[in-house]
Amino acid sequence: MKPAIFGAGLLLAASAFAADPLAALSNKEASGGLKAALEAGSSAAVAKLGVDGGFLNNEKVHIPLPKILEKARPLIAMTGRGQQLDELETAMNHAAEQAVPMAKPLLVNAVKSMTVDDAKRILTGGDTSVTDFFKEKTSAPLAAKFLPIVKGVTDRSKLSGQFNAAMGQAGKLGLAAGDSATVEGYVTQRALDGLYLMIAEEEKNIRRDPLSYGSAAIGKVFGLLK
Repeated sequence: MKPAIFGAGLLLAASAFAADPLAALSNKEASGGLKAALEAGSSAAVAKLGVDGGFLNNEKVHIPLPKILEKARPLIAMTGRGQQLDELETAMNHAAEQAVPMAKPLLVNAVKSMTVDDAKRILTGGDTSVTDFFKEKTSAPLAAKFLPIVKGVTDRSKLSGQFNAAMGQAGKLGLAAGDSATVEGYVTQRALDGLYLMIAEEEKNIRRDPLSYGSAAIGKVFGLLK
């Protein structure tokens, strides 16, 4: 979207919302600024995570080893495989970095498919309404897209296969459940958590500094219901 068109869309949104912010949402042009800001914010989150070190070097989203492996670290280190644990943790984070770019098309499509009711909920739903919207629309399909990419990376680690086998045996005894039952399931969920955390950060930026997203007009849109 060209800057002039982007800015004009946001100005139109702000002026339409000004009279009656909720009623104005029936005007597709008026909600264009909101959609543009959400698309920009979600794309920025993906760009920050989907690069080398995006997870590994970011304390907010860094993926640690599953707790059961971390607790077993001293015993594993005694067998001379401590380095394999470090390699697995690094691989887990790189797997998330490789998977996250797959999110961009789904996030953009979620914005484009936004309904009038969705827009109303975002404007009236509080400080996490943008993040909640993306979770609702994309968490399930993103998990399906992330899992095979993550598995392709983590399967290269010998410890990953051994962990999955051990957890499989534990599962038969009812001792393992949920996404931690496999390394790839664990990493996929942590990758999603990290993505939505960064979207939440971008949401704060949209509300606090709308100029960084192209126009001060979007700030007026979010400020109308304060």
